[in-house]
Amino acid sequence: MNSEERIIKAIRHEEIDRVPTFEWLISNNVIQALYPGDTIDDFIYHMGIDAVCPDLDYETVKIDDTNFRDEWGMIKRYSAEEHSVPVSGPIKTMEDLNRYIPPEPRKPSRYKTLEAKLERHRGQKAVILHLNDVFSLPSRLMTFEDFMVAISEEPELVEGLIDLTVEVNLQMAKEAVKRGVKIIYTGDDYAYNSGPMMSPRAFEQIFAPRLKKVMQGYKDLGLYVIKHCDGNIMTIIDLMVDSGIDCLDPIDPVAGMDLAHIKKKYGKRIAIKGNVDCAGTLTFKSVEETVEETKNCLRIAAPGSGYILSSSNSIHSRVKPENFKAMIDTVLKYGTYPINV
Repeated sequence: MNSEERIIKAIRHEEIDRVPTFEWLISNNVIQALYPGDTIDDFIYHMGIDAVCPDLDYETVKIDDTNFRDEWGMIKRYSAEEHSVPVSGPIKTMEDLNRYIPPEPRKPSRYKTLEAKLERHRGQKAVILHLNDVFSLPSRLMTFEDFMVAISEEPELVEGLIDLTVEVNLQMAKEAVKRGVKIIYTGDDYAYNSGPMMSPRAFEQIFAPRLKKVMQGYKDLGLYVIKHCDGNIMTIIDLMVDSGIDCLDPIDPVAGMDLAHIKKKYGKRIAIKGNVDCAGTLTFKSVEETVEETKNCLRIAAPGSGYILSSSNSIHSRVKPENFKAMIDTVLKYGTYPINV
């Protein structure tokens, strides 16, 4: 059973040899500490990780030593992590939206990294493409503060932004499927540790119908969809599950999300991915504590398949390399079926 088969069977709640494991992002300093000289593509083989998760390629223009502009017209700030930080966007008004031209989804160069990953890993590891659903792109096409105000004061502008980005993402998904992609994840966060960024009513009225539309579009293309969302999502989780997602990630422990409760209530409808604490355990605790937390996640969520073990977000630059290795080694040792931890 190769890694892609293992992940798809886990998502489908089918019998597999062991629990899959992979991360959306792994900081290069962690990679170099464990396997000096490795690229991410080498590293996943050395560690026994089941997938690599590329983004699409967007041209950027450097503004200064701190900021750059991408093809969406978003201004972003370089960071110490593997991802940038959004600063502002090109849209302030409905007139701006009506004039706005998004990136060309069929641009061949958009898929160069993806194509290289597929060529390198086909038949061995899963290549899981990062796309979006209804929040990250719309909220970055404006300043975040203006977007949040517009949810209540200009909902038609927010709806227009979402509709535009949904269509672009569905076109890019179609191109990805032509190249052989079978699994995607959408990385849009809707919640803080205290709860959703918008009211549950606003989520239900504005975001949920469009979330259902984009998920159905992905499913119509034959894709399996893993939905990522940090924070406490309990007041909107039913709407998220009802949208048609195949798997929910990461069941954020820092936000009070309970892996056992999610497994019991939703574990027959969707697969679950998570949730070894990367803010606390992987960053500050010992190898022994990491092993115990990983084993506990396996005890709770692995029985019956439908589970992918990972960190509670990503392997960021402050994660202890030895703790990350201990987590992976524990999955490989104790995550074989039948589960007996």
